[in-house]
Amino acid sequence: MSEIWQNILFTFFGGLGLFLFSIKYMGDGLQLIAGDKMRNVLDRYTSTPLRAVLVGIFVTVLIQSSSGSTVITVSLVAAGLLNLKQAIGIVMGANIGTTVTSFIIGFNLSAYALPVIFIGAACLFFTKRKNVNNIGRVLFGVGGIFYSLKLMSSAMGPMKEMDWFMAALGHLSDSPIVGVTVGTVLTMLIQSSAATIAILQNLYADGAVDLSAALPVLFGDNIGTTITAVLAVLGSTIAARRVAAAHVLFNVIGTIICLIALYPYTMFIQYIENSLGLDPKMTIAFAHGTFNVLNTLLQFPFIWLLAVIVTKIIPGEDEVIKYRTQHLETSLITSAPAIALGQVKKEFISMLELSQKSVNNAVNYFLTKEEKLFNKGITIEEAINSIDEEMTNYLSLLFREKLSEKEGIEASGLLDGTRDIERIGDHSRDIITSIKYQIDKGIKFSDDAVKEVKEMHEQSVKMIDLTIKSLEEDDNVIAGEALAICNKMYALEKNARKNHTNRMREGSCGISGGVVYIDLITHFTRICEHVRNILEKKLTGTI
Repeated sequence: MSEIWQNILFTFFGGLGLFLFSIKYMGDGLQLIAGDKMRNVLDRYTSTPLRAVLVGIFVTVLIQSSSGSTVITVSLVAAGLLNLKQAIGIVMGANIGTTVTSFIIGFNLSAYALPVIFIGAACLFFTKRKNVNNIGRVLFGVGGIFYSLKLMSSAMGPMKEMDWFMAALGHLSDSPIVGVTVGTVLTMLIQSSAATIAILQNLYADGAVDLSAALPVLFGDNIGTTITAVLAVLGSTIAARRVAAAHVLFNVIGTIICLIALYPYTMFIQYIENSLGLDPKMTIAFAHGTFNVLNTLLQFPFIWLLAVIVTKIIPGEDEVIKYRTQHLETSLITSAPAIALGQVKKEFISMLELSQKSVNNAVNYFLTKEEKLFNKGITIEEAINSIDEEMTNYLSLLFREKLSEKEGIEASGLLDGTRDIERIGDHSRDIITSIKYQIDKGIKFSDDAVKEVKEMHEQSVKMIDLTIKSLEEDDNVIAGEALAICNKMYALEKNARKNHTNRMREGSCGISGGVVYIDLITHFTRICEHVRNILEKKLTGTI
């Protein structure tokens, strides 16, 4: 390899690596400044498609990643907090929000890159204040972006003197389809539209490509960026795949429309460039922003149609895990406290059913090792925590009303019982975390150990099932039957520990595997103890 090519490749790819790191680091800093409340923002302020678009813009500007916004959106759709139309609106807004990076690059601040990097580093290392540290991350990222752009630009400088390179770029003007393909493939490879658009801005600024060649590449960049969302949802839920499909479809349709109107669109961008005196980098940024805004305006009235199309393309229904209570009505607290208490009891049973689902999911993960079950387990645990918080707030308001002595005791019992259910969810989460550790460390369990886990799981689920039935039917006989299982669980755990010691003595079970196994079976006993607490409240009439 000649010295000139070594210099070109090392400088360009080093600059590209620094650019990708800086974009992510800046986004991390912005997200930390905003606080970890993106899920709540998306959940709370997307009641209409228009609001969803605006929220998509806002969140993407904050975290500087349309892919990150899409991933959060997918999780909310899977949780039943957003419908598909709202999610498509957020995706549209995310496409607009991601253009902010191009405009930042458009302000050519490369001369100040190194001082900004130093200021960012000073904020990171010369103080322990978190707010200042987060600002330092943003500044370091911004400085890194401009310095990396300078590196990439200097690396491409010698290539402008190479006839074959300029001839290859010249062919981009011959066919818009070629330009779209180049933009799509390049963004798929780098997995960052911001990086490929930055490269395009440099090429246009250096006169290596004209506007008619640059715009199709820009359109392709928007298609290529969807690959991140597509890769993220492989093997995921139907809802997640539909959101990713809508993302792809949205950008492909927009590209087709702009290719059909490429000549007038190019004339429009040139007119804006000349009228406003935009420099080349800002012209590309403006073209990028205009494309996504026009694409959103054109397709916004047809969000319903996009939803129908992706539903047809990806048929089926998901199991929806809801993060919200289903039976609590705030107006009943003051108007009919007794009825409100009855609704709390219904929600309590639903919450207990969700905890049973979390236990089943944990054991399925233990048996199958499917990654999606780990993610599902985390989602269920978050849902239980969310419902627990709503229940607590609801009961706190209910305590302020005039309740009879019996109703007050029941309300207190239900409030205390929700803590037990929340802990069941925690233990289920801890089980899947232990199993994840087992998988990562390559730890294997013997067939006998697996059989013992299955038996403890069966008894745990049976105990929860009988508890739910006793609450639904208000039957203390069934509650007593469920309570008897707790003693059986202690015997099963004692026997499993004894068998485990024998297996370790015989060498059929390693020490590291044994630690994980003991941790695993202990969680089942703890789960039953929390169910026992609920049963004792049932038998004493406090629930």
